[in-house]
Amino acid sequence: MRFAIVGAGSIGGYLGARLAMAGEDVTFIARGANLAAIRDSGFRLIEEDGSEHVTTTVRATTFADCGPCDVVLLAVKAHQVASVARELRALFRPETSVVTLQNGIPWWYFFRHGGPFDGHAVRAADPDGSIAASIENERIIGTVVYPAAELLAPGVVRVIEGKRFTLGEPDGTRSERIQALADALIRAGFKAPVVTDLRNEIWLKLWGNVVFNPVSALSHATLAGICGFAPTRALAVAMMQETGAVAERLGVRFRVSIERRIDGAAAVGEHKTSMLQDVEAGRPLELEALVGSVVELARLVQVPTPHIDALYAVSSLLARTLSGAHARLQLQATGGIPCP
Repeated sequence: MRFAIVGAGSIGGYLGARLAMAGEDVTFIARGANLAAIRDSGFRLIEEDGSEHVTTTVRATTFADCGPCDVVLLAVKAHQVASVARELRALFRPETSVVTLQNGIPWWYFFRHGGPFDGHAVRAADPDGSIAASIENERIIGTVVYPAAELLAPGVVRVIEGKRFTLGEPDGTRSERIQALADALIRAGFKAPVVTDLRNEIWLKLWGNVVFNPVSALSHATLAGICGFAPTRALAVAMMQETGAVAERLGVRFRVSIERRIDGAAAVGEHKTSMLQDVEAGRPLELEALVGSVVELARLVQVPTPHIDALYAVSSLLARTLSGAHARLQLQATGGIPCP
């Protein structure tokens, strides 16, 4: 199976390196320092136990030079998809699948959803419709990403924890193509369950992200800090109640309680969310997919979300302020040394 990995960052690098080590044909679509590093030295993967593997069988190239593939793993962040959507077409043949690895509510969420909102466009994920115009919905295989990893340097990824990538067809079927993809991921050492209710999985992960990402971005607190501080834990409960009400109006059922979901986040410990990491690095925030989409769908199903709306407003202002100033925010000790 020929894979194109669009986005040679933490998750894309993790997937691509392992797939190549398992014998799959892998090409990274990269640019700049990542492109040069992979071409010169291959891809280096540092596993959870500290062991290191370098794969030199991977290729790194541009969209124009890659050629058609069987599977495109779309591993850029949600707010970056629009900038590459049109170029993806260079990777397509009629049967090419596109595996979406973004957090939050995807643009294709209502494709074959059934019910009164079937086919509805999620504007938080695709404001001008350019993504849907470039990627046919029939190509989509949805994924919920559970592992955590970090890009240490161009072409170097360290795995923090996790191996599970939950897969699902938008219509809930168990197709031949999704089973072939799952088999390839399993051969590469991942857990790749195929589920018939992927939207439930999407909301289960988003249930935490809608809270912990903006709260951490504003407070600079870790997951343990947010969950262990009584006022923010209470805020998390309120936001998750609102999120749950939106999801349930769309037919979603949560298999765990709010307290158990919060306790699970607390157990991760002193971990900085991806949005806090982006604030500290001065990168654009993945705000629309994680929070704006919930606000949009809440209006669609007429569910009030005052706590989410407030956090969304303040986080949006933070994102605008950082972007306008081309700045980043990072806590510093009184002596001027960055806090650990």
